[in-house]
Amino acid sequence: MPAATSPPPDPPRGPLDRVELRPIGYVRSPYTSLADTPIQTSRNPTEPGRLVVLDQYAAALDGLEGFDYAHLICFLHQAWQADDRGSRPFTGDRLRPVPFLLQDTGERVGVFATRSPVRPNYLALSLVRVVAVHASTVDFTGVDLVDGTPVLDIKPFEPHLDVPGYTPGCGWLDQIRGGWYQRHDAAANPLVRPGERGLRGVGLDPPSGPPRDRR
Repeated sequence: MPAATSPPPDPPRGPLDRVELRPIGYVRSPYTSLADTPIQTSRNPTEPGRLVVLDQYAAALDGLEGFDYAHLICFLHQAWQADDRGSRPFTGDRLRPVPFLLQDTGERVGVFATRSPVRPNYLALSLVRVVAVHASTVDFTGVDLVDGTPVLDIKPFEPHLDVPGYTPGCGWLDQIRGGWYQRHDAAANPLVRPGERGLRGVGLDPPSGPPRDRR
């Protein structure tokens, strides 16, 4: 008779099991249907789109015009709505979808190894080319989002930070403007951890505690 085994422990949980996010703006694009929207910005690099940021965040766009590219972190609201407003559990084949580029073969891949729009939190990462920044709008090219897509955040693309192994002299990557990171040679700064001064600089008050716990 096989020895009895204990059930596996519950997976560790972080301090939060639910996170509430609010859009900082919305995408304007010519697409209204998921089926007709390009699957990646690299498949549709020249089509223009626009990000309209809420007025309260307009000042946060300062400096973005110095970057050639930026990541738009978005909530795929149409996929969420079509998926019973996110109420369907992710089990079975939903954890291993057929990616768009493998639909001819029907091969399934783990959703976290794909860019599938149907995923547990319906998040998207779109790398767009920044064309112009005016007040509360960002004109860009490279559209792979439906009209009205909520944008949760914007982060600039900078080769030193975003291309593994990048060093100056990598050809066309050297021509990509990286805003203030390049202007002040900040990307070459050897800083690894922000420390208390760094946290204060970005608007956080470091937690208080014994001196040995503060860095």
